[in-house]
Amino acid sequence: MKHKKLLLLIYTLFISIVFICAFSNFAFAADPKLISTITGAFIKLKSYLVKIATSFAAVAVATGLLMRKFSLGDEKKIYRANSLIKGSITSYVLILCIDLILSLIDTVLTT
Repeated sequence: MKHKKLLLLIYTLFISIVFICAFSNFAFAADPKLISTITGAFIKLKSYLVKIATSFAAVAVATGLLMRKFSLGDEKKIYRANSLIKGSITSYVLILCIDLILSLIDTVLTT
């Protein structure tokens, strides 16, 4: 008998708390810290990524051009130089595409 009364009391308290929370007129809103933190992280990541990728791509293209210039007609060296130039330009384009994707995610998160 005591056990049933205790369960009835707990059930009644639970239901009353649910109804109070469901039909409450108070709204508790705050600044979305997580969204602003993620947005700031994307902006920093994007700027660092573009700066690093630009310098690496410039160094790789310059290295490829120098390799091709000083290959002295060796076809293997010319092929490796052309491959290095194409790979570095392709990588830079991919980094710029990632920059665009991060910008899209940033706009989606802020709206």
